[in-house]
Amino acid sequence: MQFAQRMNRLGTETAFEVLAAARQLEAQGREIVHLEIGEPDFDTPSNIVEAAVAALRGGKTHYTPAAGIPELRAAIAEYISQTRSIDVDPSEVVVVPGGKPIMFFAILALIEDGDEVIYPNPGFPIYESMIQFCGGVAVPIPLREENEFRLDVDELAAKITPRTKMVIINSPANPTGGVLTRQDLEGIAAAVEGKPIVVLSDEIYSRIIYEGEHHSIASLPGMKERTIILDGFSKTYAMTGWRLGYGVMPKALAEAVTKLMINSNSCSAAFTQYAAIEALKGPQEAVAQMVAEFRRRRDYIVDGLNAIPGFRCLRPQGAFYVFPNITGTGMTSKQLEQLLLREAGVASLAGTAFGSFGEGYLRFSYANSLPNIRKALERIKEVVAERA
Repeated sequence: MQFAQRMNRLGTETAFEVLAAARQLEAQGREIVHLEIGEPDFDTPSNIVEAAVAALRGGKTHYTPAAGIPELRAAIAEYISQTRSIDVDPSEVVVVPGGKPIMFFAILALIEDGDEVIYPNPGFPIYESMIQFCGGVAVPIPLREENEFRLDVDELAAKITPRTKMVIINSPANPTGGVLTRQDLEGIAAAVEGKPIVVLSDEIYSRIIYEGEHHSIASLPGMKERTIILDGFSKTYAMTGWRLGYGVMPKALAEAVTKLMINSNSCSAAFTQYAAIEALKGPQEAVAQMVAEFRRRRDYIVDGLNAIPGFRCLRPQGAFYVFPNITGTGMTSKQLEQLLLREAGVASLAGTAFGSFGEGYLRFSYANSLPNIRKALERIKEVVAERA
């Protein structure tokens, strides 16, 4: 069997590869502390589960409109209008199975061969993968520790060329937990003003923020018409396995993305969409409690990592990841990732899993219990001390 050449351009998400390796060690009797996978360790709130059960029992088991059921599209439009201070019509909303399809479909619909897309590095690896798979040219914008892992607006402006068709931003960010300020967003908006450039704004962690508030570039003057907001239910409501996300975008693009949905998935699962309405319109206490617990864990793991020789860790403002600098250990990111898994029983991700500018860093997800985080820190400190 001969694969199409485009398959050589397709990347992967290393977290799942490390998870598989960790599971193999567990099958051999090893105890592994999982800090590699980016998903909340909380159960989906019970009211959302009950809404899904009611939908199933009520016969909501058939095809739905490709762009999502009207009730959910309306609920999302209302939610985005309120949280981003913009006017959103349900026709500008497309519901998809997870967040990644919005990345894929937006790039597929807008990027021609040779078009340039600027994306954050270190950043979510599927950005680069999808750009290259669709024939675009991936242009990394470095996120540097000295700038709290926020992109440099002047550097972004310098990377824009006549071939630039899209800029991808992610705030709060995976893997760094960095948060773009309103001033940053104003600078990005100024950089793309007057140019045929669309902004894909990945806001999947918008509700998981600890200091300040979330700002969307779509709320700035003139930006809604050229912004695609990516959001969903996985992170905010601990619904990773439900596979439900959405995009908010100009109506013409929403129609194109709906056509891509018809050609790929037909529609998102019916019962999950009814559960999502309850997620948006029902009680939000569980979200607040989850974020408060993440804040406790963030503070604990940051303080713990900074007490380990060779580690230096910023305190992230959002998401549920830390991205410590590990150059003081004298090891590369991949070497330390493998050492911690093999000898400490701690699963983490090398910073290079998120791009070349991630060298010298590790990503730990603190979506795990405090006792497990404490155990991981003790093991890391012991193994690093032995190698000193």
